[in-house]
Parts: sequence; C-alpha cells; structure tokens
Amino acid sequence: MTKSMYHYIAELWKNPYEGEMKELIRERLIEWRRQPAVVRVEKPTRLDRARSIGYEAKQGFIIVRVRVRKGGMRKQRPRSGRRPKRMGVYGYAPAKSLQLIAEERAARKYPNLEVLGSYYVGEDGMYKYFEVVLVDPHHPAVQADKDINWITQPSQRKRVFRGKTLAGRRMRGLLKSRGLRGTHKWKWKKKAKERMLRKRHEASRGARLIVSRDLAEELGIEK
Repeated sequence: MTKSMYHYIAELWKNPYEGEMKELIRERLIEWRRQPAVVRVEKPTRLDRARSIGYEAKQGFIIVRVRVRKGGMRKQRPRSGRRPKRMGVYGYAPAKSLQLIAEERAARKYPNLEVLGSYYVGEDGMYKYFEVVLVDPHHPAVQADKDINWITQPSQRKRVFRGKTLAGRRMRGLLKSRGLRGTHKWKWKKKAKERMLRKRHEASRGARLIVSRDLAEELGIEK
C-alpha cells in the first residue's frame, strides 16, 4: 500500500532531534531565538499536523509561531515581613499548559482572528515554540467553506480563552480518561452489585461485614 507524504512527515517528527532532522532543527532554533516572540510565517513547519487541525492553504488562514519561556512561574523569594514556611522554593506552576499560553498570546496579537489549534515545533534550553493556526471568521472564503464556517458562529467567539481548543480541552480534563472503570456509572453499578451480594459495604469503611443469614449461623454470629 502506498503511503502518503503526510505519513513520512509524521515519521520524521517522531524523533526530531535525531537523524536527518537534528541539524535542520538546530539551525531553525538559532534563527527563531533572534526573532520576535510572536511572528507570522508563510507556511506551516509541520504540514501534516496543520492539516489535521483544519488548516487550508487559502485566504482567511494564517500561521503564527509563538515562543514561550520554559519552566515554572518566576516568583520573587520573600525577603522580609511574614513569609511562607517553605518560602516558595518548590516553585509556582501555572494550571495552563505552555501550548495553551502560546495560543492565548497569538489570539491577543491578532484579536480579529480565532484560534483553530496549535502544534509543537521545537524547543531549546530556554524556550518552547508552537505554531498556531488562526482563522478569520469574517473572510468570505471562510464563510463559504462548509468545512470551516462553523467557526463563524457567535458561540465560537474568543474560543481559546474559554478552553474550546484542543489544548484548552486537555487542561479542562475533557481528553483524559481512565477507561470505563473510572466512570461514575461503573462505580455505582459496582456498589449495587456489592450490596446485592452482601459484601463489605462502601460506607462502613471496614467497620462491619454484611453477611447472609446462613453464613452468620455457620460462623456463630448473631444476626
């Protein structure tokens, strides 16, 4: 079976710091660090990821590369007055991912556009780089496209600040799953089965054991 071009692009990006991509991405990172933190680019660096998000090479779509500083939040250590017991030495970590922060910065830079999604393109010792796909909801080419005109609806306004992108949904816990056993329905079914079989009740926390009348007579327990 013949594989598409996007398959080979994805294979290269599985280990971008090894093999053929190593020297290329090193040169890119040196160049990107000298550029502004938010810069518009002509075409996506990872065409397969951009297309999977919904990017199209047509009017109304733009690509923006955003640089975000790595690590936790830089908070000054308390020097005087009332201080915390650990003095903040454990660091302060934001609840949002760096990818979501990059999307929000791109949205603030281009307030008339909506964020469609983003993807990782590289990192060095100090910064992480993401490319953000932005769409103009007022452009006629976008409004006439049946595949993307859903973003023109009023419910999609400022969608990145309401956690509607993929990075935002991940932060909200909508993409995490511990399987069917982690759902509330499974837990209640399990507890109902335990009550039916007269096993240890979940509310007793080991204080007592619910047994049947026949088993109680065998064990000599007063029922």
